[in-house]
Formats: sequence, C-alpha cells, structure tokens
Amino acid sequence: MNSTFATILEIVGTLAFAISGIRLASAKRFDWFGAYAVGLVTAIGGGTTRALLLNATPFWMINGSYLAVTAIALVFVAVFRRYLVHLENTFFIFDTIGLALFVVVGVQKTIMFGFPYWVAIVMGTITGSVGSIIRDILINEEPLLFRKDIYALACVAGGLVFWLSEALGMDNIITQSLCGCSVIIVRLLAVKYHWSLPSVHIQDVLHQGRVTCHISCTLHTDPLILSLYTVFHSL
Repeated sequence: MNSTFATILEIVGTLAFAISGIRLASAKRFDWFGAYAVGLVTAIGGGTTRALLLNATPFWMINGSYLAVTAIALVFVAVFRRYLVHLENTFFIFDTIGLALFVVVGVQKTIMFGFPYWVAIVMGTITGSVGSIIRDILINEEPLLFRKDIYALACVAGGLVFWLSEALGMDNIITQSLCGCSVIIVRLLAVKYHWSLPSVHIQDVLHQGRVTCHISCTLHTDPLILSLYTVFHSL
C-alpha cells in the first residue's frame, strides 16, 4: 500500500513538474521537442540526481511510464494553452505541487536506503529543486532556488515535518501527506506575505569617510586607505 501510494505521488509529481516546465518553454516559444525536453528534465532531474547520489538506478530507466507522463503533460499544455496563458498562477500552482510531492518521494526513498534523516532531508530538497534549476537554466532564466523566494527552505520544512511525524509514530501515508502539505503551505504563505531571505548584495559605497559593505558590516578606514580605494575604484 505504501509503495503504491509513493508511486502515485511520484507520477502525479512528474506530471505537475512536467506541466510547469512545458508551460515556461511555451512562453519562450520552444517547439514541441524543445518543450518536451524541458518538461522531461524538470520532472526527472531531481530524482535522477538523488538516485546517482544514493548509488541507485534512476527511476525513469526502470519504468518508462514517466516519459509517457511527460508526453501527456505536453498534450495537456498544447490543448489547454489558451486557458493556461490567461491563468497567471498556473506555473506557481503546478510547480508547488510538483515540489511538494517530489520532496515526499525523495525523503521516503532515502530512508528506504537506510540513510539517516538529515541525509533524507537533503535528498528531499535535491529531488524537489534540482529539476527546476535545470529547467530555468535551459530557458535562460535565473533559477528560482537562487532568488529570494522561499523555495529550498520549503523543502527543508517538509523534510522536518516528515521526521517529526515519524518520531511521533504516525502512519506512513499520514506522514507523507503532512510532509507534502507543509511544503505547499510554506510556499503559499511565503508568496502571500512576501517572505524572503535577505539577499547577499555587496556594494561598496564611499560615504563620509568610511567604506560601507552592504552585508550588514561597516569597515572604518583611515584617509590613506580611502585615497587608495578611490584610485583603484576609479580604474
């Protein structure tokens, strides 16, 4: 039962992530093959990376149905493209669903391999986020993971909920459901309330006899160093 439930989560997650990738590829006017390729790497990129790190065979090489699921996602986007374009939150919805389900699958499979929970949380994050990183690179966009969005932290939160639920002795299906729901809730709250991590933005500003470095630190300097800084900064 648990294995069947995990397989269902993986297939639905593959479909959701593939749709998100194909949706972005269509916005870039990719052809059908290009859109399929982007959708496929979005869907299998994280799971493949996890499998290689765990010294396992990637799931799509064992069961080719995941390639068919991506094809279904392509047809879905092609048929309903007009509706998907008008729905501004389409990408966010499918990306969040795929992220949540793949975190669950990543954590669960890592635990099945006998690794500790901290490794499972890392692998859950990798499973959920690496595919989107590859997708964004292929379509020439800054990856969501590297923006101020709460993305990877949502994966970590889901992994922690999984660990806590297991520690409390909850049923496996309930544990997986709570894990996935926690990822979705964190993503929704982050968008609604504009939660974000502080950016690491380095900008040297020469102002009133001091050099200010915008990583929450201020370096006070003497006039000689300021003069040298001004000379080199002007080159």
